[in-house]
Amino acid sequence: MIPLMITRSRIIITAALVCHLLLARGIVTSQTLPPGADTVADPQSAPAPPPALPAAPARQIEEPVTIRAVHQEKDGSIYHLRDGAEIDYRNYILHADQITYDADTGDSDSEGHVVLDGGPYDEHVQATHALYNIRTQVGTFYSVIGTVGFRIGKSRYMLTTSNPFAFTGKIVEKHGPEHYLVRQGTVTTCELPHPKWLFSGHSIAVDVDSTAKIYNSDFQLMGLPVFYFPYVSYPVQKERHSGLLIPTFGTSSTKGYVAGESVYWVFNRSMDVLAGADYYSKRGFLEHGEFRARPSDSSYLFFSYAGIADRGIGYPPENQGGEDAHFLAERPFGTFRGVANVDYLSSFVFRIAFTDVYTQAIDSEVKSQIFLSNTTNGFHFNALAERYQNFEVCNPSTETSAGCTEITQTELVRILHTPSFFVSSEERQLGNTPLYWSFESAAEGLQRREASEGSQAGFRTDALVGRFNLAPSIVMPLQWQGWSFRPEVTLRDTFYTEQTGIEQALNRKSLETSVELRPPTLSRVFEHPWLRRKWKHVIEPRMRYDYVTGLNNSRFQLPFANIIPFDSTDVLTDTNEIEYSLVNRLYAKRIDPNAKDCDLPVMSTLTIGGVPQVGAVPWEPPPTPEAQPCASGPREILSWEIGQKYFFDPTFGNALAIGQRNVFTATADFTGTAFLDSERHFAPIISRLRVETSPRTNTEWDLDYDLNAGRINSSMALVNYHYGQFTIGGGDAFLRVIDNATGTTTSNCAVQATTKNISGCEFHQFRVLLGYGQLNKRGLSAATSFGFDANLGSLQYASVQSSYTWDCCGLSLEYRRFALGSVRNENQYRFSFTLANVGAFGNLKRQERLY
Repeated sequence: MIPLMITRSRIIITAALVCHLLLARGIVTSQTLPPGADTVADPQSAPAPPPALPAAPARQIEEPVTIRAVHQEKDGSIYHLRDGAEIDYRNYILHADQITYDADTGDSDSEGHVVLDGGPYDEHVQATHALYNIRTQVGTFYSVIGTVGFRIGKSRYMLTTSNPFAFTGKIVEKHGPEHYLVRQGTVTTCELPHPKWLFSGHSIAVDVDSTAKIYNSDFQLMGLPVFYFPYVSYPVQKERHSGLLIPTFGTSSTKGYVAGESVYWVFNRSMDVLAGADYYSKRGFLEHGEFRARPSDSSYLFFSYAGIADRGIGYPPENQGGEDAHFLAERPFGTFRGVANVDYLSSFVFRIAFTDVYTQAIDSEVKSQIFLSNTTNGFHFNALAERYQNFEVCNPSTETSAGCTEITQTELVRILHTPSFFVSSEERQLGNTPLYWSFESAAEGLQRREASEGSQAGFRTDALVGRFNLAPSIVMPLQWQGWSFRPEVTLRDTFYTEQTGIEQALNRKSLETSVELRPPTLSRVFEHPWLRRKWKHVIEPRMRYDYVTGLNNSRFQLPFANIIPFDSTDVLTDTNEIEYSLVNRLYAKRIDPNAKDCDLPVMSTLTIGGVPQVGAVPWEPPPTPEAQPCASGPREILSWEIGQKYFFDPTFGNALAIGQRNVFTATADFTGTAFLDSERHFAPIISRLRVETSPRTNTEWDLDYDLNAGRINSSMALVNYHYGQFTIGGGDAFLRVIDNATGTTTSNCAVQATTKNISGCEFHQFRVLLGYGQLNKRGLSAATSFGFDANLGSLQYASVQSSYTWDCCGLSLEYRRFALGSVRNENQYRFSFTLANVGAFGNLKRQERLY
């Protein structure tokens, strides 16, 4: 079943058409009505009126009624109770100063400090006077204050459901176990008697297991009427209902005034759709929608769409309209697992201009993938269809050379894998020998398109290029007195139906050998504890030798230059190399075996770096840190790896192109930064440092240092620290890029090469974030995040969010700035007013908040 929508509520208004929906948990069962004394009681039967005629003789069952009072009088079946009167029946308790109770009918007349407590939803009703039947649970209460989902403690309320609410009324009629009719009353989720907000209506129908329907109501904030609603549907339990969402309003320096509305439609318990539009006074209508379906626990469907026909009034002068769509699905097909992740983007400029998440707005890649996979007895069978696109935008505000006078976009690369089939196996022992065998095989249809400088025209393969690959391997893992020795031999044969610029087949063959050597680890446990922990230091040396031959041979006329690069399979070259590295690890274990690291960060989403967490399905939030078990036992405090490669063959079998950026398997597996533009024996030294002393801290630093040039090729450092209610984070990214593969530099590279006397481009950016509090903390919370481009000397983006939360509502304000050249120079002002268990009013969306 599709998870509930908790970020918005539904409000249906006949005049303004707004519908509120309050969500709360569902229940497992409901209270059964008590039988009459003259009927046979079946505890599992549904409520029914007593029969007109007596039933056949049967064993009579009467449920006990407990009566308490300081003074009691009995007149036949009538009880007169005074001073501390109390009647207990089933799971309800009726209190009052005076109660007159008829034991035959179950009718009661209560006067003075009347209180009814109990029920599966923890109902609590206070009144001055009540006429109530304890068996049918039907009656009338006067001057009422009531709550559902609260349990009153000694000094404060305790929540017993996720969606509690309170109501008041001059007259409240209880029509059964789960239904109230409130006349001239109010409904709120705030603590009484002074609620921050409430709905006031002439008639309110409350089903404690469903919704509260309010007629002719007004919404009051801090005692002041704000809106009038002819009709409001207020969800009491966590059930999805169709309706209109709360409208959104805002303002933007480039989009103008913003107003939006959406409709939510529930088809059934496992399918719904959301469709709406936002109106920008300077740009037009942005249509958006989502479709969600959960046919079973192991399958789902999700589709989202956003698009605009940009009018471009005033700013910017050019049309930035476009469409962006995403389709995600997963389901089993027998023993196969099918997954689809399809993205469609009509314009990269549209993504930059209208996406409100910075990391998504600058993402120039569009990836789509559909695959089937199966694993049986250690054999893997996969079918794949994939499309990859990468865009570039010519931005006059950042390009300093001639030829970029207006904003244009170019699809630099498009690579298709369709269809592709893969079969591989895990390592299996070869008879009774110490050898293990495995293989990889593939049959693929491929296509590649490239744009030339400033033009969509460029290199293009045939509509379908065939590539067939087979690579059997044999490995013999050996261990001796802590030494690990793993030699491996692979024969690879790859057949292409087309070469670069030549419609002629090519058969590439190679012999690949490798030997991995791991000496015994060196470790020491320190005897003296420090910081109430025991410490252990581990050193792990590693070495690996690789030799690949047969790829570059004179009779093939340098086949590496003729191979069309589609993916990592095509950048394999001859190599003769050795890789060596040293890993240091530091572990800590608390002396107290019962001590655990349970102090979790208060703003867990306010971090720099890290892998984005996702839920089981696209629309579910990721697991919260509070849901994770407390860490116990040893913790890896520090890991630091230092490594380097030495190339015995600096030409890589004559595949190296001097003066150009070269990417080979031997270099890409070592570091993600391209560093080959000339012959060299030593690769840069890589350093990978990780420090995590607790769940509240995280430090990483990745560094590539080129000994040949005496400079840093890349450096990425980040720090996240959470202390109490405070959050601090910082990140710095530096990258030096070799000139592009054609040997010519782009305008930015040319300017940098001239002014800094370097070969290539330098990119240097840093990010800072600060936070205090958290979203659900009462009182003030605030956070800020900004990114700065050191090369351009300009702020790329900035966001400041502040919120104040009361017991049942909260107000959030945000300022956001995008400075992405001439494509987007925008200031946004957002707000969100949230009602507890109801929803949010405003244009600050939950998934776009800092915290």
